Parts: sequence; structure tokens; C-alpha cells
Amino acid sequence: MSDDDTIESEIETAIRDNHPALITYVCAGDPSLEATAAYVEALDRGGADLIELGLPFSEPIAEGPTIQASIDRALGAGTSPQGFFELVDELETDAPLLVMTYYNMILQYEAAETADAPGTDGASLRGGPGVGPFVERAADAGLSGIIVPDLPAEEADPLRDACDEHGLDLVFIVAPTTEGERLERIMSQVSGFAYVQARLGTTGARGDVSNATHDSLARLAEYDGVPKAVGFGVSEGDHAAEIVEAGADGVIVGSALVDIVAEHGSDGDAPAADALEAKAHELKAGAIRGADETTPPKDTPEPEQP
Repeated sequence: MSDDDTIESEIETAIRDNHPALITYVCAGDPSLEATAAYVEALDRGGADLIELGLPFSEPIAEGPTIQASIDRALGAGTSPQGFFELVDELETDAPLLVMTYYNMILQYEAAETADAPGTDGASLRGGPGVGPFVERAADAGLSGIIVPDLPAEEADPLRDACDEHGLDLVFIVAPTTEGERLERIMSQVSGFAYVQARLGTTGARGDVSNATHDSLARLAEYDGVPKAVGFGVSEGDHAAEIVEAGADGVIVGSALVDIVAEHGSDGDAPAADALEAKAHELKAGAIRGADETTPPKDTPEPEQP
């Protein structure tokens, strides 16, 4: 965030006060908005320090099959931007909330609401009224930040200005290949935290932590003005521990949680909520364990001589 900003970042505060932070993701409306409310509350109880809510869009280019399937279920259930914001209006959590969605949804929020068109495709969303109405509604609902996977930093000035006006953070994703002028541009635009992509490709739970994670955190070490959180592939407490030990300020977990929703969804809300709460506990404990590994032992005083 720019030096002349006077609005305190709720997201940065949450990360620093709860370091290392656990950031979780679920798609709003999978399998219903009512169920999502229960899932968000469960993650909050489980130790999530920030919670991303996906606003479903029919062309989620950055997502792997797990989250794509979640988005399809949410759209099939009729989830719309209006329903999304009504959900956020009613949520009460200790963890700040962010929305993760795609730029066309933001650009055409007002038009899509007028047409009552959930999951409108990109072809019908060109030439919209701008980003202001969406950002204003997000702020009114109590959201603390926005993540837009398909928005290049070079084209982000209108959204950056709107977020600054309404006191929201704008989070950018830093890929393993991002460097040079492009990295400088992203790090000058980002606020809240830098979303460090752990590996190339799309989202999805993995069995290990990519070496690219360590390389990316080392490359970003000089940018100490904003926290760094690592996502893409994080699914276990041991992953969280390794990532935090490597220097991350937080870990981001999505597909592993969406898998729980898909597994338990047919059994009703309670089994999924319980499993999500337990998974959040595991991941937060892993992150804390990783931080403990990076804390140097206290100096042992020399014994007094007789």
C-alpha cells in the first residue's frame, strides 16, 4: 500500500498479530450458501486467521479440477453476486474475509446484477460500467480485500484506486517465474499480503512442497513491507511447517478444504464443518511448528564461578 495511505490494513494486522497466519479458501455456494456460512464459521473456530471466499465464475482459468468442480457446483446451485454479498453481510467471524474472483465479474457486477445472471460468461461481460460498484459493495459487506488471479499488475490501476478509496487490500499472485520489472510492479501494487504461488500450474492439493517455494521466498526476502503467504498445493500440517520454516508469513490452503466439502457434502453440513474445523486446527498447528523451528534458542547464561 502506498506511503500516504492512512487506512490500517485489517489483513496485514491479522497476519502480524497471528503470525504465522493460516489463510483458508472455500467457494461460496458449494453446495449452498447456507452450507458455506457453516463452513466459514468452522474454519474460523479451527484457527483460520483469514478466510478467502470464492465468488464463482464460469471460466476460472487459474484453478485446477478440484476448485473448478466446486465452482461448477456453486453455479449449479444458482450462486450469484447478489447472493454472495448477502452471505457476507450475515457472516460474523474473527478472521477478516476476502473475495477471490475474476476481473470480468468485478467489471460487470452492476450489469450482471441487473440481468440477474449468475456465472455470466466472459463474452457477455465486455464494456461494463467499471470496478467501482463491486468494490463499494464489497466494502459495505465488510470484506477486507480482493484477490483477482487474472488481473495483471500493469492493468490494475483502476481497481487499485478503488480499493484504496474504500479501504480494501488488493492481493496479487507472484508466480515462481515472476522477476525483474514485473516483480517490482507487483510488489509496488500489492497490499495485505503477497500471494506466493508455490509451483507452476493450477491449484490443487499436492503431496510435497515444491522447491520453487523456497526459491520464491528467497527472491522476495528483500520486500519486507508486505507479508508473504504461500499457496497452491498446501494440504497438510507438515507442508505448513516447512513453508513457514522457509520464511513465509503464512500459508494458503484451498483445494484440500474443497475436497472435504465434496467428500462430506452429501452427508449434510455438520460432518463437513467438523472436518473443516479439524483440518484448520492441523494446518495452524503445523504453521506454528514451523515458526518454532525458525526461532533461535535463548542464550544459556554461563554458570557463576564459585
